[in-house]
Amino acid sequence: MAAEEKSGGLWRRLKAGLARTREQLSTGIGNLLLGAKAIDAEVLDELEMALLSTDVGMETVQSVMEELTSRVKRKELNDTIALHQALRELLRQRLLPFERPFEVDRSRKPFVVFVVGVNGAGKTTTIGKLAGLLKSQGLNVMLAAGDTFRAAAVEQLQAWGTRNEIPVIAQAQGADSASVIFDAVQAATARGADVVIADTAGRLQAKQNLMEELAKIRRVVARMLPDAPHETLLVMDGGVGQNALSQVREFDNAVPLTGLVVTKLDGTAKAGVLFAVTQASGKPIYFVGVGESVDDLEPFTADKFVDALLPALTTA
Repeated sequence: MAAEEKSGGLWRRLKAGLARTREQLSTGIGNLLLGAKAIDAEVLDELEMALLSTDVGMETVQSVMEELTSRVKRKELNDTIALHQALRELLRQRLLPFERPFEVDRSRKPFVVFVVGVNGAGKTTTIGKLAGLLKSQGLNVMLAAGDTFRAAAVEQLQAWGTRNEIPVIAQAQGADSASVIFDAVQAATARGADVVIADTAGRLQAKQNLMEELAKIRRVVARMLPDAPHETLLVMDGGVGQNALSQVREFDNAVPLTGLVVTKLDGTAKAGVLFAVTQASGKPIYFVGVGESVDDLEPFTADKFVDALLPALTTA
Protein backbone atom coordinates (compact mmCIF):
# COMPACT_ATOMS: atom_id res chain seq x y z
CA MET A 1 0.00 0.00 0.00
CA ALA A 2 2.85 2.36 0.89
CA ALA A 3 4.43 1.76 -2.53
CA GLU A 4 1.11 2.47 -4.26
CA GLU A 5 0.68 5.70 -2.29
CA LYS A 6 4.22 6.77 -3.17
CA SER A 7 3.63 6.00 -6.85
CA GLY A 8 0.39 7.96 -6.75
CA GLY A 9 2.17 10.89 -5.11
CA LEU A 10 4.84 10.91 -7.80
CA TRP A 11 2.15 10.83 -10.48
CA ARG A 12 0.37 13.80 -8.90
CA ARG A 13 3.64 15.75 -8.72
CA LEU A 14 4.41 14.98 -12.35
CA LYS A 15 0.96 16.13 -13.41
CA ALA A 16 1.31 19.31 -11.36
CA GLY A 17 4.84 19.84 -12.66
CA LEU A 18 3.74 19.76 -16.28
CA ALA A 19 0.94 22.27 -15.70
CA ARG A 20 2.65 25.14 -17.57
CA THR A 21 3.37 23.04 -20.64
CA ARG A 22 -0.13 21.55 -20.52
CA GLU A 23 -1.67 25.02 -20.38
CA GLN A 24 0.50 26.19 -23.28
CA LEU A 25 -0.57 23.19 -25.32
CA SER A 26 -4.27 23.31 -24.45
CA THR A 27 -4.48 27.04 -25.18
CA GLY A 28 -3.22 26.39 -28.68
CA ILE A 29 -5.56 23.48 -29.37
CA GLY A 30 -8.68 24.93 -27.79
CA ASN A 31 -10.87 23.69 -30.65
CA LEU A 32 -9.98 20.12 -29.73
CA LEU A 33 -11.10 20.61 -26.15
CA LEU A 34 -14.52 22.14 -26.71
CA GLY A 35 -16.43 19.05 -27.78
CA ALA A 36 -16.97 17.29 -31.08
CA LYS A 37 -16.40 19.62 -34.02
CA ALA A 38 -15.54 19.06 -37.65
CA ILE A 39 -11.85 18.92 -38.49
CA ASP A 40 -10.78 21.58 -40.96
CA ALA A 41 -7.52 23.19 -42.06
CA GLU A 42 -7.73 25.80 -39.29
CA VAL A 43 -7.95 23.12 -36.59
CA LEU A 44 -4.92 21.31 -38.01
CA ASP A 45 -2.93 24.57 -38.26
CA GLU A 46 -3.74 25.43 -34.63
CA LEU A 47 -2.66 21.98 -33.54
CA GLU A 48 0.63 22.24 -35.40
CA MET A 49 1.44 25.63 -33.88
CA ALA A 50 0.51 24.42 -30.38
CA LEU A 51 2.90 21.49 -30.64
CA LEU A 52 5.71 23.70 -31.90
CA SER A 53 5.14 26.18 -29.05
CA THR A 54 6.04 23.53 -26.46
CA ASP A 55 9.31 22.65 -28.24
CA VAL A 56 8.14 19.23 -29.38
CA GLY A 57 10.47 19.72 -32.33
CA MET A 58 9.94 20.05 -36.06
CA GLU A 59 10.71 16.41 -36.89
CA THR A 60 8.13 15.05 -34.45
CA VAL A 61 5.54 17.69 -35.33
CA GLN A 62 5.84 16.99 -39.04
CA SER A 63 5.53 13.22 -38.65
CA VAL A 64 2.57 13.54 -36.25
CA MET A 65 0.76 16.06 -38.46
CA GLU A 66 1.33 13.98 -41.60
CA GLU A 67 -0.20 10.95 -39.89
CA LEU A 68 -3.17 12.89 -38.51
CA THR A 69 -3.84 14.63 -41.83
CA SER A 70 -3.73 11.30 -43.62
CA ARG A 71 -6.23 9.79 -41.19
CA VAL A 72 -8.55 12.78 -41.62
CA LYS A 73 -8.43 12.40 -45.41
CA ARG A 74 -9.24 8.69 -45.06
CA LYS A 75 -12.22 9.65 -42.86
CA GLU A 76 -10.75 7.67 -39.96
CA LEU A 77 -11.01 10.79 -37.77
CA ASN A 78 -14.37 12.50 -38.02
CA ASP A 79 -14.26 15.14 -35.28
CA THR A 80 -11.92 16.94 -32.89
CA ILE A 81 -12.54 14.47 -30.05
CA ALA A 82 -11.25 11.65 -32.24
CA LEU A 83 -8.37 13.88 -33.35
CA HIS A 84 -7.46 14.56 -29.72
CA GLN A 85 -7.39 10.86 -28.89
CA ALA A 86 -5.31 10.06 -31.97
CA LEU A 87 -2.84 12.80 -31.04
CA ARG A 88 -2.41 11.33 -27.56
CA GLU A 89 -1.69 7.89 -29.00
CA LEU A 90 0.80 9.18 -31.57
CA LEU A 91 2.69 11.13 -28.91
CA ARG A 92 2.77 8.05 -26.69
CA GLN A 93 4.12 5.95 -29.55
CA ARG A 94 6.92 8.49 -30.13
CA LEU A 95 8.10 8.22 -26.52
CA LEU A 96 7.49 4.55 -25.78
CA PRO A 97 10.78 3.32 -27.33
CA PHE A 98 12.70 5.63 -24.96
CA GLU A 99 11.08 4.39 -21.76
CA ARG A 100 13.62 2.23 -19.98
CA PRO A 101 14.10 1.43 -16.28
CA PHE A 102 17.41 2.35 -14.68
CA GLU A 103 18.93 -0.92 -13.49
CA VAL A 104 22.20 -1.69 -11.73
CA ASP A 105 24.00 -4.82 -12.88
CA ARG A 106 24.90 -6.32 -9.52
CA SER A 107 27.46 -8.60 -11.13
CA ARG A 108 29.60 -5.55 -11.88
CA LYS A 109 31.07 -4.30 -8.63
CA PRO A 110 31.45 -1.47 -8.31
CA PHE A 111 28.87 -0.38 -10.90
CA VAL A 112 30.11 3.06 -11.98
CA VAL A 113 27.71 5.82 -12.97
CA PHE A 114 28.99 9.09 -14.41
CA VAL A 115 26.60 12.04 -14.16
CA VAL A 116 27.29 14.91 -16.54
CA GLY A 117 25.58 18.19 -17.38
CA VAL A 118 26.04 21.94 -17.34
CA ASN A 119 25.91 23.90 -14.13
CA GLY A 120 22.41 24.78 -13.03
CA ALA A 121 20.73 21.75 -14.59
CA GLY A 122 20.26 20.04 -11.23
CA LYS A 123 23.11 17.56 -11.63
CA THR A 124 24.23 17.32 -8.01
CA THR A 125 20.66 17.29 -6.68
CA THR A 126 19.82 14.48 -9.10
CA ILE A 127 22.81 12.49 -7.83
CA GLY A 128 21.58 12.86 -4.26
CA LYS A 129 18.10 11.68 -5.21
CA LEU A 130 19.41 8.76 -7.28
CA ALA A 131 21.72 7.69 -4.47
CA GLY A 132 18.80 7.64 -2.04
CA LEU A 133 16.71 5.63 -4.49
CA LEU A 134 19.44 3.01 -5.03
CA LYS A 135 20.11 2.74 -1.31
CA SER A 136 16.40 2.09 -0.73
CA GLN A 137 16.79 -0.86 -3.12
CA GLY A 138 19.38 -2.39 -0.81
CA LEU A 139 22.47 -1.28 -2.71
CA ASN A 140 25.66 -0.10 -1.02
CA VAL A 141 26.31 3.28 -2.64
CA MET A 142 29.27 5.66 -2.64
CA LEU A 143 29.50 9.16 -4.13
CA ALA A 144 32.42 10.91 -5.82
CA ALA A 145 32.54 14.70 -5.59
CA GLY A 146 34.19 15.27 -8.95
CA ASP A 147 32.72 18.72 -9.65
CA THR A 148 35.71 20.32 -7.96
CA PHE A 149 35.62 23.71 -9.68
CA ARG A 150 32.11 24.90 -8.89
CA ALA A 151 31.80 26.81 -5.65
CA ALA A 152 30.04 24.74 -2.97
CA ALA A 153 29.53 21.74 -5.28
CA VAL A 154 31.56 19.46 -3.02
CA GLU A 155 29.72 20.70 0.06
CA GLN A 156 26.36 20.22 -1.65
CA LEU A 157 27.15 16.61 -2.48
CA GLN A 158 28.46 15.99 1.03
CA ALA A 159 25.19 17.35 2.41
CA TRP A 160 23.28 14.82 0.29
CA GLY A 161 25.64 12.11 1.53
CA THR A 162 24.92 13.04 5.13
CA ARG A 163 21.19 13.14 4.46
CA ASN A 164 21.21 9.68 2.87
CA GLU A 165 23.93 8.27 5.17
CA ILE A 166 26.08 7.52 2.13
CA PRO A 167 29.89 8.05 2.09
CA VAL A 168 31.29 10.76 -0.18
CA ILE A 169 34.84 10.70 -1.53
CA ALA A 170 36.04 14.29 -1.94
CA GLN A 171 39.13 16.48 -2.14
CA ALA A 172 39.63 20.21 -1.83
CA GLN A 173 38.00 22.61 -4.27
CA GLY A 174 40.13 22.88 -7.41
CA ALA A 175 41.48 19.34 -7.15
CA ASP A 176 41.79 17.21 -10.26
CA SER A 177 38.37 15.77 -11.01
CA ALA A 178 39.73 12.56 -12.53
CA SER A 179 41.84 11.96 -9.41
CA VAL A 180 38.81 12.30 -7.13
CA ILE A 181 36.72 9.87 -9.15
CA PHE A 182 39.62 7.41 -9.46
CA ASP A 183 40.01 7.48 -5.65
CA ALA A 184 36.28 6.86 -5.23
CA VAL A 185 36.30 3.83 -7.54
CA GLN A 186 39.37 2.50 -5.77
CA ALA A 187 37.72 2.98 -2.36
CA ALA A 188 34.50 1.37 -3.55
CA THR A 189 36.45 -1.64 -4.82
CA ALA A 190 38.25 -2.00 -1.48
CA ARG A 191 35.05 -1.67 0.55
CA GLY A 192 32.94 -3.91 -1.66
CA ALA A 193 30.48 -1.15 -2.56
CA ASP A 194 27.85 -1.93 -5.18
CA VAL A 195 27.62 1.47 -6.89
CA VAL A 196 29.74 4.59 -7.35
CA ILE A 197 27.92 7.69 -8.60
CA ALA A 198 30.38 10.31 -9.82
CA ASP A 199 29.58 13.99 -10.05
CA THR A 200 31.60 15.63 -12.83
CA ALA A 201 32.61 19.16 -13.77
CA GLY A 202 29.87 21.12 -15.48
CA ARG A 203 30.99 24.68 -15.92
CA LEU A 204 29.79 26.36 -19.10
CA GLN A 205 32.93 28.37 -19.84
CA ALA A 206 35.88 26.74 -21.63
CA LYS A 207 33.56 24.19 -23.23
CA GLN A 208 36.36 22.41 -25.07
CA ASN A 209 38.35 22.04 -21.84
CA LEU A 210 35.28 20.63 -20.11
CA MET A 211 34.76 17.98 -22.76
CA GLU A 212 38.46 17.08 -22.70
CA GLU A 213 38.29 16.76 -18.92
CA LEU A 214 35.29 14.40 -19.13
CA ALA A 215 37.13 12.25 -21.66
CA LYS A 216 40.15 12.19 -19.33
CA ILE A 217 38.00 11.03 -16.39
CA ARG A 218 36.68 8.20 -18.52
CA ARG A 219 40.20 7.11 -19.55
CA VAL A 220 41.51 7.23 -15.97
CA VAL A 221 38.67 5.15 -14.53
CA ALA A 222 38.90 2.65 -17.40
CA ARG A 223 42.48 1.85 -16.36
CA MET A 224 41.08 0.29 -13.21
CA LEU A 225 37.76 -0.98 -14.59
CA PRO A 226 38.01 -1.42 -18.38
CA ASP A 227 34.23 -1.54 -18.86
CA ALA A 228 33.53 1.54 -16.72
CA PRO A 229 31.58 3.73 -16.67
CA HIS A 230 28.65 1.36 -16.90
CA GLU A 231 26.15 4.22 -17.21
CA THR A 232 26.69 7.84 -18.21
CA LEU A 233 23.68 10.03 -17.51
CA LEU A 234 23.17 13.53 -18.87
CA VAL A 235 21.11 15.75 -16.58
CA MET A 236 19.28 18.47 -18.53
CA ASP A 237 17.12 21.37 -17.45
CA GLY A 238 13.75 20.85 -19.16
CA GLY A 239 13.42 24.60 -19.63
CA VAL A 240 16.34 25.06 -22.01
CA GLY A 241 14.22 24.04 -25.00
CA GLN A 242 16.00 23.28 -28.25
CA ASN A 243 19.41 24.00 -26.64
CA ALA A 244 19.02 20.54 -25.12
CA LEU A 245 19.81 19.04 -28.52
CA SER A 246 23.28 20.59 -28.67
CA GLN A 247 23.96 19.56 -25.06
CA VAL A 248 23.20 15.93 -25.85
CA ARG A 249 25.38 16.03 -28.96
CA GLU A 250 28.39 17.63 -27.27
CA PHE A 251 28.38 15.51 -24.12
CA ASP A 252 27.79 12.33 -26.13
CA ASN A 253 30.92 13.10 -28.16
CA ALA A 254 33.02 13.47 -25.00
CA VAL A 255 31.66 10.57 -22.94
CA PRO A 256 29.15 8.39 -24.80
CA LEU A 257 25.81 8.81 -23.06
CA THR A 258 23.64 5.87 -22.05
CA GLY A 259 20.62 7.78 -20.81
CA LEU A 260 18.99 11.11 -19.91
CA VAL A 261 17.49 12.73 -16.83
CA VAL A 262 15.28 15.75 -17.51
CA THR A 263 14.84 18.06 -14.51
CA LYS A 264 12.87 21.17 -13.54
CA LEU A 265 9.80 20.24 -15.55
CA ASP A 266 7.75 22.07 -12.92
CA GLY A 267 9.09 25.41 -14.10
CA THR A 268 8.76 25.28 -17.88
CA ALA A 269 6.20 25.51 -20.66
CA LYS A 270 8.66 23.72 -22.97
CA ALA A 271 8.48 20.14 -21.69
CA GLY A 272 7.71 18.98 -25.21
CA VAL A 273 11.48 19.04 -25.72
CA LEU A 274 11.53 15.42 -24.51
CA PHE A 275 10.15 14.44 -27.90
CA ALA A 276 12.78 16.43 -29.79
CA VAL A 277 15.68 15.13 -27.70
CA THR A 278 14.74 11.47 -27.89
CA GLN A 279 14.00 11.54 -31.61
CA ALA A 280 17.30 13.29 -32.38
CA SER A 281 19.56 11.34 -30.03
CA GLY A 282 17.98 7.91 -29.66
CA LYS A 283 18.84 8.04 -25.92
CA PRO A 284 16.42 6.66 -23.35
CA ILE A 285 15.01 8.84 -20.58
CA TYR A 286 15.52 7.16 -17.23
CA PHE A 287 14.03 9.83 -14.96
CA VAL A 288 12.24 13.16 -14.94
CA GLY A 289 12.56 15.65 -12.09
CA VAL A 290 9.60 17.63 -10.88
CA GLY A 291 10.74 19.25 -7.64
CA GLU A 292 13.44 19.53 -5.00
CA SER A 293 12.47 16.84 -2.47
CA VAL A 294 14.27 13.51 -2.31
CA ASP A 295 11.19 11.73 -3.74
CA ASP A 296 10.80 14.05 -6.74
CA LEU A 297 12.77 11.89 -9.15
CA GLU A 298 10.16 10.12 -11.25
CA PRO A 299 11.02 7.07 -13.37
CA PHE A 300 10.01 8.07 -16.87
CA THR A 301 7.01 6.36 -18.43
CA ALA A 302 5.51 7.42 -21.75
CA ASP A 303 1.92 6.82 -20.62
CA LYS A 304 2.20 9.00 -17.51
CA PHE A 305 4.04 11.74 -19.33
CA VAL A 306 1.49 11.99 -22.15
CA ASP A 307 -1.42 11.76 -19.68
CA ALA A 308 0.06 14.66 -17.72
CA LEU A 309 0.79 16.65 -20.88
CA LEU A 310 -2.46 16.01 -22.72
CA PRO A 311 -5.13 14.51 -20.43
CA ALA A 312 -7.82 12.32 -21.94
CA LEU A 313 -11.09 14.15 -22.62
CA THR A 314 -13.86 13.30 -20.20
CA THR A 315 -17.38 12.98 -21.45
CA ALA A 316 -20.17 14.42 -19.36
